[in-house]
Amino acid sequence: MTHHTDNILDPRAFRRALGNFATGVTVVTAATPDGTRVGMTANSFNSVSLDPPLILWSIDKRSGSYSVFEQASHFAINILAADQIDVSNRFARPSENKFAGVDTEIGAGNAPLLADCAAHFQCEKYQQVDGGDHWILIGKVVAFDDLGRAPLVYHQGAYSMVLPYQQVSERVTDGPTSSARQERLNQNVYYLLTQALRSYQASYQPKQLSTGLRISEARMLLVLDSNACLDMTSLMAEVAMSSREIEEAQETLCRKGLISSTENGYHLTAAGERQANVLRDIAAKQQEQMLAAFPADEVEILKKLLRGIIANAM
Repeated sequence: MTHHTDNILDPRAFRRALGNFATGVTVVTAATPDGTRVGMTANSFNSVSLDPPLILWSIDKRSGSYSVFEQASHFAINILAADQIDVSNRFARPSENKFAGVDTEIGAGNAPLLADCAAHFQCEKYQQVDGGDHWILIGKVVAFDDLGRAPLVYHQGAYSMVLPYQQVSERVTDGPTSSARQERLNQNVYYLLTQALRSYQASYQPKQLSTGLRISEARMLLVLDSNACLDMTSLMAEVAMSSREIEEAQETLCRKGLISSTENGYHLTAAGERQANVLRDIAAKQQEQMLAAFPADEVEILKKLLRGIIANAM
């Protein structure tokens, strides 16, 4: 272990040490009464209190955006989703109009709320504290949205994604009656298929969700490719989702520029193909991991059986 007691004043060493603490990534936004809007990327967001509901973040005293936050009655914390690296980069860099082409809604005090985030917190200014070369801004949460997307993570100067630890539960049996029941279930093809799917999804879905996409959105991207153009009927058959789920996924994916809708159906954009390749890579690695213990000929038999079941069901 290396101890640093004499280089605390070295900003770079101090920053590197702080980088060991992984954080989420936010864009904090606000607007003045005359309509001037600002937004800046920050990872200093943290919770303070549940009663009253308080959060905090900090801003460099030299920041050109500070005057707007000083005048504004409210600010918004936009917690970015895993697929919003471009949004983080946009609001981290100087620009005359960071909001150009960015989908927003108006929150409390006219603070902009960014689309497709993991969560929003709309805050009334509560307190400002002197924190060295930063101002610590404490806000009272007046509204929030939990949008259910995996968050973007920042660690040691690089963007990351979050994956939950896999929880393993031991199956408990309690004697002959339980064993007999289990044996009957083990002869039931439907039971085996559903249990196999549940086991497969337990480790696969968190990896898929870590991209920041909802399951419905990921499914839609996976069944499309650069040469495919599927209409609503075809998509419903391929992704096993309702028309409402497809329409919601389509709206989000179009807004993100990942798919395009034409009179013939939906197809991937160039950005969508890149995202689909990420999903395909996750799927391929998961399949390799799950089937590694089985000989290749048995894997082919499994695929043949599954294709046969699918064909007979249509």
